[in-house]
Amino acid sequence: IAILEQLKVDFPECQALVLAPTRELAQQIQKVMIALGDYMGAQCHACIGGTAVRDDVQKLQSSTVHVVVGTPGRVHDMINRRALDPRSIKMFVLDEADEMLSRGFKDQIYDVFRYMPQDIQVILLSATMPDEVLEVTKRFMREPIRILVKKEELTLEGIRQFYIQVEKEEWKLDTLCDLYETLTITQAVIFCNTRRKVDWLTEKMLSRDFTVSAMHGDMDQKERDVIMREFRTGSSRVLIHHG
Repeated sequence: IAILEQLKVDFPECQALVLAPTRELAQQIQKVMIALGDYMGAQCHACIGGTAVRDDVQKLQSSTVHVVVGTPGRVHDMINRRALDPRSIKMFVLDEADEMLSRGFKDQIYDVFRYMPQDIQVILLSATMPDEVLEVTKRFMREPIRILVKKEELTLEGIRQFYIQVEKEEWKLDTLCDLYETLTITQAVIFCNTRRKVDWLTEKMLSRDFTVSAMHGDMDQKERDVIMREFRTGSSRVLIHHG
């Protein structure tokens, strides 16, 4: 909303740039931006990996785009190709900055920032404040204002949380299957720490007649989009994800 309020929609140049750690988050931000900015005529485009580079170049060069949302690598590529002109950008937003830095995007973020105008407003959003994030604030910001959410404000009212201590790795699959047979679960996301484990768990659960879908970074963008659409609409109830 803050970005949309600052836009001059009659000025046909990119005025805000938002970087996100994943393709899915970038697309989600784009959808919200389009929905909120629909009646004011604001145009938002997502520059993400896994899609055709020529489509991004054509969109950025041939039509009005007020806001660009994207992953660091693709955005940097668009600037290098002179498809995205950074000279009119007034706001530079780093969403989930800690996550982007943990995924190794530090150099790409710095490369993108070097193209930004000197008087740009930088907004950094982060769930945690590790040293890497603090270093970014020192490099990118001048006298930044910190808005910290108190811990008690982060509690989710009405949400009960549980954990199960599983002593051996080989017991996890049976424990997980027991949960699904015991509890009524309408929809769920299972996170795995490696892509290989996503594939392994998907295969094991399918062999036990559980209806699941899986998603990780090795899949092409069209396949990921289909899986997310099926999960959002409820046709897929269990999503196994690398994260």
